[in-house]
Amino acid sequence: MSTKKDLPSRRLSVAPMMDWTDRHCRVFHRQITRHTWLYTEMVTTGALVYGDVERHLRFHEEEHPVALQLGGSDPADLAISAKKGEQWGYDEINLNCGCPSERVQKGAFGACLMAEPKLVADCVKAMRDAVSIDVTVKHRIGIDKVEEYGFVRDFVGTIAEAGCETFIVHARNAILKGLSPKENREIPPLRYEVAYQLKRDFPQLEIIINGGIKTSDEVALHLEHVDGVMLGREAYHNPYVMADWDARFYGDASPVKTRGEILEAMIPYIAAELERHASHGLKLNSITRHMLGLMAGLPGARAFRQTLSDTKKLASGDPALLLEAAAHLR
Repeated sequence: MSTKKDLPSRRLSVAPMMDWTDRHCRVFHRQITRHTWLYTEMVTTGALVYGDVERHLRFHEEEHPVALQLGGSDPADLAISAKKGEQWGYDEINLNCGCPSERVQKGAFGACLMAEPKLVADCVKAMRDAVSIDVTVKHRIGIDKVEEYGFVRDFVGTIAEAGCETFIVHARNAILKGLSPKENREIPPLRYEVAYQLKRDFPQLEIIINGGIKTSDEVALHLEHVDGVMLGREAYHNPYVMADWDARFYGDASPVKTRGEILEAMIPYIAAELERHASHGLKLNSITRHMLGLMAGLPGARAFRQTLSDTKKLASGDPALLLEAAAHLR
């Protein structure tokens, strides 16, 4: 397990994204950036209290720094789940107070928790009492038509009183009825100034901004106002955007891996995973699907994606398919 002393700052992170940021995706991202924080998909407390803990929590040692995002609203279950996360070696526990999906709302967690700051504070306190690693909260700037700054200011203030020091602010409202999760990432307007104001009002807190950020230059501009920046979909669809982050934002002078070197680094990992988990039905596509955007913007990128999406070739289970795909680049 990493210690706080040797963990990098949260200046840069990749957002938790359902069906996307699984352990294979995180190992791939770690080939591109050494210092950026990586987050799991949201894991519900029910899955950890009653389900297959190993399936949900196992990860590869090289993923550090890596955070476990939990979904839940029962302080006791969250405390149990956070403790399991710490025991498995995660570096941070993050509470989801931002997901707007109706399925999540039925579980009484996600963005709807923003309407119950005292409950969230109880949840944070229960988790902090259970673990020694950081407990953080990811949230929106408002719910439905509530756009007054005082709403999110009071939410953050109440949770901060419970000991939370790090807030990841998705700078959009969450519309709880009538919009799909996808629409909730696109339709409510981005209001970055709300996150900036939170940092001014709570200078002692770590404020990380999230939502619609696509380039390293945009990251640099946001870092003039807040402590950290979290990228989501852009980091997934165009992962090589992260290639200069270690040097630019962490002062790491190590050579930047080329796209080809990243592919070559993934081959032994894929081979080992397929051998180790073949009995569980792990397929080559389970890992390579996260790599389709690596060549985004390059001539031949489409042929690269097509090769890695070819069901007949994937059925061979041969990780060397990565090199065959890369041969299409001009």
